[in-house]
Amino acid sequence: MFLNLEEVFKIMEQLADVTLRRLLDNEGFDLDPGLQEPSQITKKDLKARAQNEFFRAFFRLPRQEKLHAVVDCSLWTPFSRCHTVGQMFASDSYICFASKEDGCCNVILPLREVVSIEKMEDTSLLPNPIIISIRSKMAFQFIELKDRDSLVESLLVRLKQVHADHPVHYDTSQDDDMMSPAFHSTSVCSDHKFGNLEMVSSQNSEGSGTEKSPRLHPEAVRAVFQQSASQSPDSRMSREQIKTSLWNDHFVEYGRTVCMFRTEKIRKLVAMGIPESLRGRLWLLFSDAVTDLASHPGYYGHLVEESMGKCCLVTEEIERDLHRSLPEHPAFQNETGIAALRRVLTAYAHRNPKIGYCQSMNILTSVLLLYTREEEAFWLLVALCERMLPDYFNLRVIGAQVDQSVFEELTREHLPELAEHLNDPSALASISLSWFLTLFLSIMPLESAVNVVDCFFYDGIKAIFQLGLAVLDANTEDLCSSKDDGQALMILSRFLDHIKNEDSPGPPVGSHHAFFSDDQEPYPVTDIADLIRDSYEKFGDQSVEQIEHMRCRHRIRVLQGHEETTKQNVLRVVTPEVSILPEDLEELYDLFKREHMLSCYWEQPRPVAPRHDPSRPYTEQYRIDAQQFAHLFQLVSPWTCGAHTEILAGRTFRLLDDNMDHLIEFKAFVSCLDTMYNGEMSEKIKLLYRLHIPPALTENDQDSQSPLKNPLLSTSRPLVFGKPNGDATDYQKQLKQMIKDLAKEKDKSETELPKMSQREFIQFCKTLYSMFHEDPEENDLYQAIATVTTLLLQIGEVGQHSSSSSGSCFQEWGEELQALEPSPEQDSVFADSDTGPTPQDSMACPEQAEGNWTVSLEHILASLLTEESLVNFFEKPLDIKSKLENAKINQYSLKTFEMSGQSHPELKEDSSLLTRRACHTKVQTTVSGAVSP
Repeated sequence: MFLNLEEVFKIMEQLADVTLRRLLDNEGFDLDPGLQEPSQITKKDLKARAQNEFFRAFFRLPRQEKLHAVVDCSLWTPFSRCHTVGQMFASDSYICFASKEDGCCNVILPLREVVSIEKMEDTSLLPNPIIISIRSKMAFQFIELKDRDSLVESLLVRLKQVHADHPVHYDTSQDDDMMSPAFHSTSVCSDHKFGNLEMVSSQNSEGSGTEKSPRLHPEAVRAVFQQSASQSPDSRMSREQIKTSLWNDHFVEYGRTVCMFRTEKIRKLVAMGIPESLRGRLWLLFSDAVTDLASHPGYYGHLVEESMGKCCLVTEEIERDLHRSLPEHPAFQNETGIAALRRVLTAYAHRNPKIGYCQSMNILTSVLLLYTREEEAFWLLVALCERMLPDYFNLRVIGAQVDQSVFEELTREHLPELAEHLNDPSALASISLSWFLTLFLSIMPLESAVNVVDCFFYDGIKAIFQLGLAVLDANTEDLCSSKDDGQALMILSRFLDHIKNEDSPGPPVGSHHAFFSDDQEPYPVTDIADLIRDSYEKFGDQSVEQIEHMRCRHRIRVLQGHEETTKQNVLRVVTPEVSILPEDLEELYDLFKREHMLSCYWEQPRPVAPRHDPSRPYTEQYRIDAQQFAHLFQLVSPWTCGAHTEILAGRTFRLLDDNMDHLIEFKAFVSCLDTMYNGEMSEKIKLLYRLHIPPALTENDQDSQSPLKNPLLSTSRPLVFGKPNGDATDYQKQLKQMIKDLAKEKDKSETELPKMSQREFIQFCKTLYSMFHEDPEENDLYQAIATVTTLLLQIGEVGQHSSSSSGSCFQEWGEELQALEPSPEQDSVFADSDTGPTPQDSMACPEQAEGNWTVSLEHILASLLTEESLVNFFEKPLDIKSKLENAKINQYSLKTFEMSGQSHPELKEDSSLLTRRACHTKVQTTVSGAVSP
């Protein structure tokens, strides 16, 4: 299966990436259908996923786009007058081409732009050719296609589906704005202009829905505040006109729509800076936001209408940041620009609640609004957040941190001397994080930063990586001599603040870092065009494939780092509140999280979905349900009770589920375990008591449906019990003293727990008997609990009689007990189990017993304290380490057996199933003997 070590390692990386992103990065990761079942994942599935991800990253297409075919072929390129060798990529909604030589020629053909796909006659010069015609009267000829017939057939099926889903409308008005060169269609061999496609849906939506929805601004907000030409130097305007002329010449030869030939020549034009008049339109074409815009007419207006006026946490955050978005630009110093920005951000938050709104989105959107209309800016924002900067805009900014880690690796590779000086990776991250989050817009003069955005929309994140390296390279000498991170930050901030754009036709706009410019000596100015050119020449050799591979590796590290940070924060919060040793607490956290992970990975999603929520406090990020808790309880709880363990686990879960959302977090889980292992006897008994009253014990509790649920006829059984050595202990005096002590302590106690009924008391006794099974002192414990059970029955009966008379109190109970003197000849509770009921037994009324028989926590605790063997049992030290070791071994086997539909395997420290069944039988018999006549 595997041919070499490199292949094995690559597949392991893929599996690790899929696993971590599925389990930890659930904010932005949708698993491919072929990888849903872990046991069915094949090498072919992983290869297909890797190819799919490369395809989407290379052409920067939507995440939901699925690749169907990759075919070797050649494409006729008129500008070079030859066929260019490469590959065709066919997906749900696109046909794309990439030349074999990187950067030579790429083409993106959205199927909604395609008119026809036809086979041509096969010749020796043109083997297996097809012609793809698009609406702008261009045609693309592909040859040397294998399985041409089946390929064309599948393409035609998808073409028909796309046209059915998104009908195309034509604009017959020949609007001047729509006839802008950026949207013209041009033949490859002619410069005739044809009827234009209605690419901007806002024109129709604005005309019909103005009265119903907020009025959308009809043009880019920059146009309102555009400086007149006379205010700009003639030389700058002439350079702008020269660049515009170069672009128009390029459109004639290479096409002017989204289907244009993308070559090294266009990259050079972009690096020079896109003319102001074409910038917004080319951003739409390069990002393919123009396709989304045309495919969703009226969508933005509908979102604005739905979202405006609604108040929530997201809208409050947006309002706070509106006036911080390019505050130095006149377009955002008045309500016109602010209102447009508010509408776009609010509409996007309404469209994508998973992202909602994150800081830096306001800065990016404000710049988009300077060069495009509102609806166009909205779709550019969609392209940025959902395609071009994946996972950047979420709570943990995973994508930005991954690219930060990639940037650090590139720095070590290209600038080793600087990397050695900046030996702390976090130092570089703190300096450069804003470069990635805002595409240099927040730390560079605006007129220069928009040139960086030009390159980003054409080349993607590669442009930011190489420009960042160029900035570090230009300052290597100063950075290597810096003494600390603060000085390094000052050096870079001052350098970036003095990057100018000599070709910008407008006046310079103030920078966020202007306070660094107050130097006594003038600081040298760097031209943005020179810096971008250097970045391409020195650091432009990174391919998309290399960047994606590095992203994959560093994503694993970033996610692991996040998990380690979460773990340390949880342990720091929980450790002071429990007595469990830190190393054992760490093991418990790993077991708890592993149980969550196993369920997520191996089981179908359950109704309660949000088990992992990074937005919650650290201690509540991972939560488990009742079934997962039962597994952990069986593995690590010291109160394992054979067949009764599952029942006790269910009651414990219900007790810990305070908010009744059917999920509990780690803190509650470990606090409960801490009581079981390290609590004092009174704390342990209180916990057991609470497990046998509501809400832990319910009417539907499966164990309480046994015959013992019925009302019991309590007895006036003697309080003198036989001992193995023939001695007898009189508990009458102890009971009287206990009642006196309770009377004194009652007022000092905390919130009093509800009293326990007969049914609940029976379940309490059954649990105790189950816990004593296989204990070295098992016989003594059984005898002791039988004694205490009878004692408590006497107390309950006394309380029952007292409650029926006025003025009952603890003192009256003591007087009642004097009437219960035993006869000397009565034996132990187990001495004669076949003895019939006494006259006193027959006087008891079942209905009264059921309604009034109760016993309190204080009664139970005081009674248990009378038996040394019980005190020793609850106060003996318990070893959690052995439990944890066994749990690590057995956790996977429990899950495996459960998923296979088999019964749970026996844990190493548990007895056989036969012994458990015998224990369960003995529990019921013993409890019956203790409380029945």
